Amino acid sequence: MGMRLRLALLSFLAALTAASCGSDPGAPAITSPPGPGVAGVVTAGPACPVAQDPPDPACADRPVVGAVLEVRRPDGTLVAAAQSDGTGRFAASLPPGEYLLVPQPVEGLLGTAAPQDFVVEGQAVTTLMVSYDTGIRGPEGG
Repeated sequence: MGMRLRLALLSFLAALTAASCGSDPGAPAITSPPGPGVAGVVTAGPACPVAQDPPDPACADRPVVGAVLEVRRPDGTLVAAAQSDGTGRFAASLPPGEYLLVPQPVEGLLGTAAPQDFVVEGQAVTTLMVSYDTGIRGPEGG
């Protein structure tokens, strides 16, 4: 396994652990594909220009509807595409192997979400969180 892939997996596991520790009871459940593959949730944030403590639920990252997520092999070959649903969830069935999730631009959001390396092992479903930037900034510019 390459260094870039290891770093991506470690980052993903850290984010997943952090997300589960502060789990949001209102967060959408992740849809799973039939069989092995990839699934996840697409969100955009920040939703408010100033972070508050305690956090304001109205300022939580919002689901992104209709985001197109391409799944590519390490050589760049397109093998699948998924689109996020009304709650930001997506899923795609894939055979075991190494892949790159490549989010496409979404109208109204700043840039695109970062590509993510991932691995599908055996009959498992790999879970990814995809984050777009809304472009909202605070009074100091963010």
